[in-house]
Amino acid sequence: MRIKPHIQYTNGVALDMAKLESLTWSSRFIDETPGDKEVGGKPRQVPGACWSKVQPTEPVNPKLRLWSAEMAEILNLTKTDGGVLGGGKVVKGMQPYAQRYGGHQFGNWAHQLGDGRAITLGEVKTPTETLELQLKGAGRTPYSRFADGRAVLRSSIREFLCSEAMFHLNVPTTRALSLVTTGDTVVRDVMYDGNPAPEIGAVVCRVAPSFIRFGSFQIHTADGNHDILRTLLQHTIKHHFPQHSVNDDEGILHWLKHVAETTAEMISHWMRVGFVHGVMNTDNMSIHGLTIDYGPYGWLEDYDPNWTPNTTDASTKRYRYGQQAQIGAWNIARLAEAIAPLINDVESLYSVLEHYENKYIEFQNTNWGEKLGIKNFQESDEALVIELNELLQQVETDMTIFFRVLCHVDKPDAELISQAFYDPETIPMTEWNDWLSKWWQRVDGKPDRSTMLRANPKYVLRNWMAQLAIDAAEQEDYSICHELHNLLKQPYDEQPEMEEKWFQKRPEWARHRVGCSMLSCSS
Repeated sequence: MRIKPHIQYTNGVALDMAKLESLTWSSRFIDETPGDKEVGGKPRQVPGACWSKVQPTEPVNPKLRLWSAEMAEILNLTKTDGGVLGGGKVVKGMQPYAQRYGGHQFGNWAHQLGDGRAITLGEVKTPTETLELQLKGAGRTPYSRFADGRAVLRSSIREFLCSEAMFHLNVPTTRALSLVTTGDTVVRDVMYDGNPAPEIGAVVCRVAPSFIRFGSFQIHTADGNHDILRTLLQHTIKHHFPQHSVNDDEGILHWLKHVAETTAEMISHWMRVGFVHGVMNTDNMSIHGLTIDYGPYGWLEDYDPNWTPNTTDASTKRYRYGQQAQIGAWNIARLAEAIAPLINDVESLYSVLEHYENKYIEFQNTNWGEKLGIKNFQESDEALVIELNELLQQVETDMTIFFRVLCHVDKPDAELISQAFYDPETIPMTEWNDWLSKWWQRVDGKPDRSTMLRANPKYVLRNWMAQLAIDAAEQEDYSICHELHNLLKQPYDEQPEMEEKWFQKRPEWARHRVGCSMLSCSS
């Protein structure tokens, strides 16, 4: 049956509802888990629920600014004008809701958190899978607390570009479908320093198999509601992990190990490309092993394992680059604790953490072997990696450029990697020549270059690159956004026409600029 286009006008903008109505919508999560009896976005405690039904806040003047044709093709969705995906009218088949979850924030239990500025429109069935569509920045929910549930253009650009860039880097991630400016003004205090200012409002539509988090389980254990905990786990395994079972300890342990393994794999890829998440709270950890909630993230410019982009974390550096694997283990332990009420042999949960740690080492060894072109990475090669990590920290060294130029080195000569250093006069040439000689001998003068080129990206979304796109977009120029979107679809390709502009170390103007060197959780 052909659906007639239903046109809704809002401030002169035609919203082609039929494009989204034509999708096959489902509502498995809210059909199979208990929800809030009250409807609407008034902030409140919602005990005994996994979700609350809400309505997105209709935008004043929605304009579609960025669009992922790849994601749209997966959904079999043609390009819309942005009205519905900006939080406009709800089309037939959608049942919008905000998820309730808890979490440990910076190591401290925060109890009820939930989707404070995210609203799930529903789940869409494709020929191969079911995907959840969620709007970020579409208005208040019961979990917004004192906030407005909105998002600003700068943070939305960062989320859209980064989630798509990470996908093409082969890093497990949620995806982005669209970015819509709302025509609304949103007030934000960028650095939490008492200087709020109006900014351009925007909404990103992001996509994942689900947005169930570690904290989705934690909140019910904390409430002592083990029946809901089991119901949520049954739903999760039935639809997202059908190869596992919730009927006995063994089945649940296998599922937990699955989550631990995919989490370890995700973080190992973060380390491979130099990505720092910035806010690895348990409510920001996906049970699918996907990178979610792109806030104050960043890529290493200078190779500093102690760097975090998050101003909130500046004093303790809990979520610094070099500690991400350990935080992953800590978070897995919290998930195991949350599932413990459903396990008879609680001691067996230690095996989940052991599995995470063993798998992370395995993934890291594979990644190091590929980054260095070593075909059969051995335990004895770890000394070479440790020495390399120490050398990279001696003077200011660009991680991305170093590993990329290493792919092309044809003899053990430090001059060939000098492009990666910020101040060539400070390069410890003797030490580097010594390390390069050891590496060259290890690979018999024949590093696996094709593997190296697939493991070491040439282009990543550095914060200064994103900031240039944001600066231009705030002046109604989205050309840099589009340029970066296209560039980062092929991050491992040479793209010589883009090299002079984007294959560069951090410019001096970005060294201490807000949005480049440090970001807040509102970023």
